[in-house]
Parts: sequence; C-alpha cells; structure tokens
Amino acid sequence: MRLSASEKYEIIQEVTTSEIGVKRTLKSFGIARSTFYKWYQKYLENGYDGLETSKRTSKRQWNSIPEEQKDLVVEIALEHTELSSRELAHKITDEQGVFISESSVYRILKQRDLIPAPNHFDFVEHSMLYSKIFRFIFLVILQNPVDICF
Repeated sequence: MRLSASEKYEIIQEVTTSEIGVKRTLKSFGIARSTFYKWYQKYLENGYDGLETSKRTSKRQWNSIPEEQKDLVVEIALEHTELSSRELAHKITDEQGVFISESSVYRILKQRDLIPAPNHFDFVEHSMLYSKIFRFIFLVILQNPVDICF
C-alpha cells in the first residue's frame, strides 16, 4: 500500500519526536527502517515535495528489448540469411557489442514473420513411425503382405 505525502510526513514527525526510539516506533507503524530513511532523506533534500510519489520517467518495461535493437537484429538477419538465430545472436554480441540471447533473436524474427512456424505434424508422424507398436505393425505387414482394411 502506497502512502500519500501527508501520511509520510506525519510518520516522519511522529518518529523524529518519539521518545521510544526509531526502531520501536517504526515497528508500531509496520514500516521498515530502510523505507523510513528513504523518505526521510527525500524530505531533507526536497522538503514536503520530496515525499510525493514520483511517476515513472519511462513507459518501457525494464526487461523489454528497445526497438532500435530489434531493428538491428532484423537488419543483420536480412544481410546474413544463412545464419541461425544462435549464430546471429553471437554475431550481434561480438560485432555490435549488444548482448541479446538466441531466444530473443528467434522471437524477434518470428514476430516479424521472418521465421516460418514449425511443422509439428512431421514430428508426430516421425515419432509414430519409430514407436514400438507401429514398428511391430510395419514389420508384420512387410513380412505378410495381405490386404488389410482399417
């Protein structure tokens, strides 16, 4: 729960004038000492206005990749179409000095429709061919060729 500037100011006044000590007073309010001292430092530096909750300066999420880096990935991928996403990630890290994971490279290229969706049916058919049951059926059919209707 965020406190307003006036509530923070009241707590600062209460703590600084308390006779029972900072630790016990903050414990009664349920506020960590580190939080109080951050508020107190802001109050000392900027007065009452320093206690106002500040807005974020950037709307970008902390772990999102900037558009400039995404454009760089696409540009290098179009120049070097023979490279995999792993090789592209290494190339960008080594030559551009920008660390980007191979999964991020893959995700960026997939979002820009530069990587086709994988064909999952081939995998299913391949795994079915090599399962014990189907291997047995194919061996029986190959050794005894008869008309079998399913």
